[in-house]
Amino acid sequence: MATENASASERMAWRAAQELRDGDVVFVGIGLPNLACNLARATHAPGLFMIYESGAVGAIPERLPVSIGDPSLVTDSLAVVGQADIFQCMLQRGLIEVGFLGGAQVDRWGNINTTVIGDYANPKVRLPGSGGACEIAVHARRLLIVMRMGKRTFVEKCDFITSPGHRMHGKTRAELGMPGGGPTRIITDLGVLDFDATGEAVLSELYPGVTVDQVRAACGWPLRVAESVRAVGEPDGAVLQLLREKLDPKRLYL
Repeated sequence: MATENASASERMAWRAAQELRDGDVVFVGIGLPNLACNLARATHAPGLFMIYESGAVGAIPERLPVSIGDPSLVTDSLAVVGQADIFQCMLQRGLIEVGFLGGAQVDRWGNINTTVIGDYANPKVRLPGSGGACEIAVHARRLLIVMRMGKRTFVEKCDFITSPGHRMHGKTRAELGMPGGGPTRIITDLGVLDFDATGEAVLSELYPGVTVDQVRAACGWPLRVAESVRAVGEPDGAVLQLLREKLDPKRLYL
């Protein structure tokens, strides 16, 4: 099937799905990460093991769930357990291989803010907060961040650190005693950022038609660029048809 024009959301969901391997145990959130996981399971990773924060373990939803409390998650799931079991028996024991997060702000070290914009005591905007995001960032073996890129979201310093990245207040994850692997990639609407040995985000991939200067202009810190920047490519027509007609026909996330 011929390649068609993909939207930014479709590119992000497709690129995020490529990070998932068959058999991975994934802590799934709602939004584009949810779409990415269901796309991966429908294509190259049929054995993807999905766990939702609401307690659905081994979920195989027949349709795209609209929230973590969607009844579709219960149908054909391996088990439905309490949140304490999800976090204590699975996440904190190191059994979650991949976590997905997004947020209102992210910095060069992969720290994420989902708590407040502005001063904590007198914020301009009060956001939903952590939920399970901090635990996912601390304990998941691999963490994928999915966010649209802009200077208000990719910031020099987060107004509040809800979920830790590779360095927080000058200390590394090891110094802070965090067991998980930390962020591995930030998947944006312009390209993909990897993290180098120091834990700093580095531009490594570009979508077709996007330039390095465009990405730098959308970033709130002096973004470093890898020596060799890869071309991401585009989702083909079969993937777009799957996203638009089967996985998200009501355009909930696309």
